[in-house]
Amino acid sequence: MIRRQLTLFVDEPWRSRLQQLRVVLDPVQAALIPAHVTLCRDDEVASLDDVTFAERATAWPHGPLPLSFGAPQRAEGHGVLLRCVHGAAVFHTLRQWMLHDAEARELGAHLTLAHPRNPRAIGNTDDVLAAVPQALALTFATVALIEQHGSTPWTVRCAAVLGAAPHHGVR
Repeated sequence: MIRRQLTLFVDEPWRSRLQQLRVVLDPVQAALIPAHVTLCRDDEVASLDDVTFAERATAWPHGPLPLSFGAPQRAEGHGVLLRCVHGAAVFHTLRQWMLHDAEARELGAHLTLAHPRNPRAIGNTDDVLAAVPQALALTFATVALIEQHGSTPWTVRCAAVLGAAPHHGVR
């Protein structure tokens, strides 16, 4: 089974810092995919080809996507999420743009530090959660079309810079 999705990967220096925490909180998830925000799920992008993906991403008229995340929250027992607290409206607008669908469903932007479907790691403790940033502001300049074959780690199929196409007129 091949799964595909559109993803916003966290850039450095936060990528490494979050990865250190993710390895302790959920080594299974940390090995499958780096810290990211899922923009569009596999059922939404099944028919999206590489060229159309790149054209839409580079034609995005608003440039990089700023998102702010709040304190870590437990989800379904031992899962750990950082939920978006600022930027959700433009995140949804980007989803609509990439899917070319004004009726695209809402998808709550979040960073997953520990996925509840994976076994609870020994290091998934409240003491480790105390080391997680209580607020985090990130800017995402690139969107990636990624895929996973079976249960192997996700790989980048292609990536594009948001708003990289030349624009005419006011931005």
